[in-house]
Amino acid sequence: MTDKDIWRLDAHEIAGQTRSGDLTAEAAVTAAITRMEAVNPDLNAVVQSCAEQALERARGLDKARAEGAEPGPLFGVPVTIKVNVDQEGYATTNGVPALKDLIAPADAPVVANLQKAGAIVIGRTNTPEFSFRADTDNPLHGRTHNPWGKHISPGGSSGGAGAAVMAGIGALAHGNDIGGSLRFPAAANGAVTVKPGLGRVPAWNPSQKAERGMLAQSMSVQGLLTRSAADLHAAMPSLIAPDPRDPFHVPLPWRGEPLAGPLKVAFTRNMFDYDLHPEVDAALTAARDALADAGYDVHEVGPPDVFEAGRVGYRTLMGEVHALMKADIDAYGSDTIRTIFETYFQEFPPYEGDELLAMMAKRSHYARQWSLFLEVYPLVLTPFQPRPFFAPDRDTEGAEGVDEVLGCAVYSYAFNYMGLPAACVSARLADLPKGPQPIPVQIVARRWREDLAVDAAAAIEARVGRMCDALWARMG
Repeated sequence: MTDKDIWRLDAHEIAGQTRSGDLTAEAAVTAAITRMEAVNPDLNAVVQSCAEQALERARGLDKARAEGAEPGPLFGVPVTIKVNVDQEGYATTNGVPALKDLIAPADAPVVANLQKAGAIVIGRTNTPEFSFRADTDNPLHGRTHNPWGKHISPGGSSGGAGAAVMAGIGALAHGNDIGGSLRFPAAANGAVTVKPGLGRVPAWNPSQKAERGMLAQSMSVQGLLTRSAADLHAAMPSLIAPDPRDPFHVPLPWRGEPLAGPLKVAFTRNMFDYDLHPEVDAALTAARDALADAGYDVHEVGPPDVFEAGRVGYRTLMGEVHALMKADIDAYGSDTIRTIFETYFQEFPPYEGDELLAMMAKRSHYARQWSLFLEVYPLVLTPFQPRPFFAPDRDTEGAEGVDEVLGCAVYSYAFNYMGLPAACVSARLADLPKGPQPIPVQIVARRWREDLAVDAAAAIEARVGRMCDALWARMG
């Protein structure tokens, strides 16, 4: 098997071959690094190579395996880590020039868990300043480009991760999500992801100087971007392993108890005040039909009010950001990010004082409504955005731009606010005037049942195909 063949393998395929002895960790990592060196100069998805350290670790794992050590479930799988999470010995820059020398003293739980499972970090991926845009550009590392073409933003804030994994730079890409930062890049690049629910994946940065705000703690989650739903099933059990540094981690197995079938799915096309683009409508129809063909019991029915929950949730988050982050944004942010935040605050007026506390408390009201609904319909198929993905820097174009990027994305951040899991998978490849573009859908699941959402994503993927195959044919 040549390097050209190896980098195309999914994570579960690599792990299967390395664990059986048919492939060495060194060969898997070498192929991924070769691919990274070939395509990353045009993408700027990986902003710091870990190639030398990765090859050394791969050789060490192979040697230990030869001496009788039991290989981990992700043995030899090349991964990337987003630059806003601690990896020992590397700078946790968060896309901010002032943090370029913030060297992590130890690994964050997600990095530790991946490496304990045998995965090997080959590079660190780009993020926007403060990881608070749905696009990926910053004055420290520059712009990341979408492998489908420069007419599409790579998404954010895990834009480097999404572009990297879809371009073949590593089989798994770490990312995180406080309002859509796993799902935006999945949508933009055609990757598959699941935003875990509250407490599922342990999180903490050893380099941090203070604890994060309560909403940052309860809305932000760590996860993975992959090329297939099967890789989420293969990798997430390792990612959710307990770590005592996160005292609020929920130590549940990846697979929950089987539910009596056929599993009921609520299906909605409702985008509130936004018109649904024909390509998005077609993707939803394809996803609905795929689930029905796979044996799901799909009902077109309106779920509890997502628009209110999403808008209240994001205004509440902006209240916390205004109180706890604005001083740092003003002091260390570029003119671009400061202007974007001014627009955020205009479009999502921050709650303050007693009202902020009241809206933090109201999280449980919305979450309870959805918990009751999900008792009847364990899965909900929704749009992710009302139209195909936006162009780079759209969020710098005032209120209209921010509305297209974030204002309409209530199906994204509403589920961060309520702490529910949500998968994102492309259900259609649209042939648009500027070029081909993946069109995603979202699958929301019961609390702590990420596995159900990933199963549904796999059923959709089985019918429509993997986006990476079309992308690689395009990239050559």
